[in-house]
Amino acid sequence: MPTRREQPVKPRIDRVSPEAAIAGGEIQIHGRGLSRAARPNVKVGPAPAHIVVGSDSFLVARVPEGVSACELTVGNGDRPAVSWPCEIGLPIADGLHPVANPALDRQGNVYTTLSGSRGQKTPVSVFKIDKGDNVKPFVSDLMNATGLAFDHEGVLHISSRHDGTIYRATPDGSLSVYVEGMGVATGIAFDQGGNLYVGDRSGTIFKIGPDRQIFVFATLEPSMAAYHLAFAPDGDLYVTGPTTSSFEVIHRISAAGEAGVFYRGLGRPQGLAFDADGRLYVAASLAGRKGIVRITPDCTAELFLSGPNIVGLAFTPSRSMIVATTSTLYRVDVGIQGKPLP
Repeated sequence: MPTRREQPVKPRIDRVSPEAAIAGGEIQIHGRGLSRAARPNVKVGPAPAHIVVGSDSFLVARVPEGVSACELTVGNGDRPAVSWPCEIGLPIADGLHPVANPALDRQGNVYTTLSGSRGQKTPVSVFKIDKGDNVKPFVSDLMNATGLAFDHEGVLHISSRHDGTIYRATPDGSLSVYVEGMGVATGIAFDQGGNLYVGDRSGTIFKIGPDRQIFVFATLEPSMAAYHLAFAPDGDLYVTGPTTSSFEVIHRISAAGEAGVFYRGLGRPQGLAFDADGRLYVAASLAGRKGIVRITPDCTAELFLSGPNIVGLAFTPSRSMIVATTSTLYRVDVGIQGKPLP
């Protein structure tokens, strides 16, 4: 007669964290009966997931390549598997080199870069990805395209960290110089008044008025890689810029140029964006877990999406999130409205 301990046990999932991921991201599964006599069996859609950590009450599973499922299942060899909903990103473009957020126009087209290493000339500088996920060259002959931002008229602006110039691109991809002399120009963003802000990674945030007058808006510690900029719904500017610290901060700068710390405790924070409710999303690691971290206005942080090598993100009009890694763009159906475009 088998003892109670030997009775088959049906697995039970109590919680999954996070519930969104891209390929290579690690998902934590909490529950009971997850691992019995046999090794636990975790699938994302139809594809087996690699088990990083396995116990009866806790699993860590890595999302395999080539899946875009909305369901995770766990089996323990004793009883039928159980499932849990999750959102897995669908790759929409690869062979890229983004170093900051992608940008979206009002029609929902996505723009991203093939930036290259410092001083490297790439055959295409900026790509345009339409709503059918068709990838087309958009801008060429721009060295080290870095930051992307649309102004109030829907014109794309592009920073070059190679020559410190900000360019404007017409709808057919033709370039003109908007402003020069921005140091190692990286992140860019427009405020509601049409002013352009540029992060020079040597330590300066510039403000350029619609008349192209240039001001020093704020000064921060120099960044090892790049500044990334985003405006909150209330008009404050939020800035990340990795330094030598392992306990990085997100800076908040008031309209008067007064800089302070909004949040401290992230690993290598990079691209950032706000949703319509004022929550901040930033490509970073939190407590060693890599992906996109969501931070509420009261500074409560959680890992929102899991994935490696993420450098930026943007929200689409259809409530999806575009996630940019160092080589690939993903679309994840998160159901969240982003902050409206300028």
